[in-house]
Amino acid sequence: MKTIRIIAIIPARGGSKRLPNKNVKLLGGLPLIAHSINYAKENHIDKIVVSTDDAFIKEIALQYGAEVMDRPMALATDNSPTIDTLKQVMENVEGHYDYVILLQPSNPLRPKNLLQEAFERMNDGSFDSLMTVTRNEQKFGKIINDKFVPYNYAIGQRSQELEPLYYENGLLYIAKTALILEGKLLGENHVPFIVNHPYASVDIDTQEDFDYAEYLFDKHTPNPSQEGR
Repeated sequence: MKTIRIIAIIPARGGSKRLPNKNVKLLGGLPLIAHSINYAKENHIDKIVVSTDDAFIKEIALQYGAEVMDRPMALATDNSPTIDTLKQVMENVEGHYDYVILLQPSNPLRPKNLLQEAFERMNDGSFDSLMTVTRNEQKFGKIINDKFVPYNYAIGQRSQELEPLYYENGLLYIAKTALILEGKLLGENHVPFIVNHPYASVDIDTQEDFDYAEYLFDKHTPNPSQEGR
């Protein structure tokens, strides 16, 4: 039987404007990027590559056991699509890999069994790609001519009766390598994988986002002093 080989790619630019030095900011005593590296290591990924344009991020990535690929400046701007970075890595990395996993450092907290369950879902349906999503529980509307116009509900409707809508939470993306080389993160035969966990609401771009991540990390991380009681 052929052995499936998997590569995890962690794109981490150095220039974060809203939260300076975001990717190396300490969360639970670890640099933000280290959480994604450790998650890949815990899941026995064959290769872990950090793509960065920043020397300090490179140093930390190597310290935590990832390989590093220098990112060209053309792919390190505010408007650079993530898929271009993934493609650049796969065009230059040594070895053959069947699947690419995208782990964004801005989503440092992930449920422990998420990756295993996601791969099982992909295999059950023979999908070529997967992204994690979470159901929206909010009532949205638009401002039209200075009037609030409900978008996904009617005034007076209970939130329990909302039409099911989902948002892309960024926790995890999986794609066959062939798709990435075509410049696609998701194929026609992709599957949305629903995640209902507090971690799905963490996507760090601001200090407020980071503070919320710290709160969840402290809440869901076992305290060694409490173990065995």
